[in-house]
Amino acid sequence: MSDVVLVTGASRGIGFAIATAFKAAGYQVAAAHRSASDEAVLKAAGFFPVLCEVTDSTSVDAAFDTVEAALGPVTVAVANAGVTRDGLVLRMSDDDIDAVLQTNLAGAIKVARRAAKSMVRAKRGRLIFISSVVGLLGSAGQVNYAASKSGLVGAARSLARELGGRGITANVVAPGFVETDMTAALSEERQQTILSQIPLARYAQPAEIADVCVFLASSDAAYITGTVLNVDGGLGMGH
Repeated sequence: MSDVVLVTGASRGIGFAIATAFKAAGYQVAAAHRSASDEAVLKAAGFFPVLCEVTDSTSVDAAFDTVEAALGPVTVAVANAGVTRDGLVLRMSDDDIDAVLQTNLAGAIKVARRAAKSMVRAKRGRLIFISSVVGLLGSAGQVNYAASKSGLVGAARSLARELGGRGITANVVAPGFVETDMTAALSEERQQTILSQIPLARYAQPAEIADVCVFLASSDAAYITGTVLNVDGGLGMGH
């Protein structure tokens, strides 16, 4: 039986692309999502859909229990679920801060904690965290988001040290600007400003982020841990 990967935030965008790439690579894919309305789409794509609210430990544990009862132990976990609540810090509410940190950072740690239980028993596993170039560069108006994404680096490197002796790796993928509905909605002027800062002068395709995740889960990446892989067209080089 093929390995099992659980991807959070898999219902759209980068998460859906990651789930698709793992399926194409022969994995059994558990697609974690927050809305029941996403289930039919995920099932039609050939994934095993499972409800999971990453901010809720009970929900995270239940999702893993459901997946492992149906497919077997999760040996690859991709913590991709994330939200934004952008705004200048002087106008940022406590809720804006808490919602982003709880989902993007605490939620990822909760997913890793539950995934590690199965991986320790199996004496192998891959933890992959989806961060952002913003977590390395910083971004005005995104103090909460940047903090949450940079926090993933510390979390992954700590997990790499804590779990490495059990055959478990922990790595971070830091995408730059990716061609999604969100970037398509930006004004032409804003898009040109962004592109002017990217050495490769284009946005990434979601599949380019997904392929790096599949690589990190493969045997070719068995000796890579505690690493941040920038997939940003050169935007964040040196950071």
